[in-house]
Amino acid sequence: MKTLYLIVFICFLSLPLVAQEDMGTAQQKNEVSFLLTDLPTSFFTLNYERVVGKHITVDLGIGLKSKDGLIKFSGLDGEKIKTNDITYSGYKLIPEFRYYLNESTNGAMLNGFYFGAYLKYSGYKSDLEGTYIDSEAVSHYFKYKGDINVTSIGLMVGYKLPVSKHFSIDFLIAGPGSGSYSFKLKNIIPPPDEFYDDLNNALDQYSILDLINADFKFNNNKLKSNFGAISFRYGISLGYSF
Repeated sequence: MKTLYLIVFICFLSLPLVAQEDMGTAQQKNEVSFLLTDLPTSFFTLNYERVVGKHITVDLGIGLKSKDGLIKFSGLDGEKIKTNDITYSGYKLIPEFRYYLNESTNGAMLNGFYFGAYLKYSGYKSDLEGTYIDSEAVSHYFKYKGDINVTSIGLMVGYKLPVSKHFSIDFLIAGPGSGSYSFKLKNIIPPPDEFYDDLNNALDQYSILDLINADFKFNNNKLKSNFGAISFRYGISLGYSF
């Protein structure tokens, strides 16, 4: 009987050690991260990643943007059209699917090289105002409210580097895709009808939009323009897993 009591007593003393070991090796299946490379554009983007398999995670990113930011886009500055600097505000939603080449070790969050797929939806608002010189050399002031919506889908590859038990740095190396772009203008102070051909040409040659091979077709009866173009993602995030 004394031997039985001794065994029970030893087992009782061992329980905290076993519990601590189990807690230490428990799988970390969740991670929240902050997209550092969005900060210069005044985008604040948070991501939540969840492990759903030995190699697989799903992720949702939510970003909000104010009009302020360290990076600003200059306005149109042509012979006929001159506008204010281009500023915009809005949001974006990015669900992702990831496959990591490595399995989790020692209960850590999945890390290392990964590839996957994403869907991205962005909605922005912007003001466009400036002056227009018509064919008779008459100057006109104009002002518009703009809505911009972009839906893109693509593939991605990256590397997540663990820097401690809970913290990691995620390098999204490349995320090429295809996007659907929708631009809509609302008249506040409209210019003459001949303005739109010059506006389309100026936007098509605008350095930032030229990166997506834009093709604008605004006219006085249609203040909408839609086209498809390439899209691309990259970024560096700081994450905390639990």
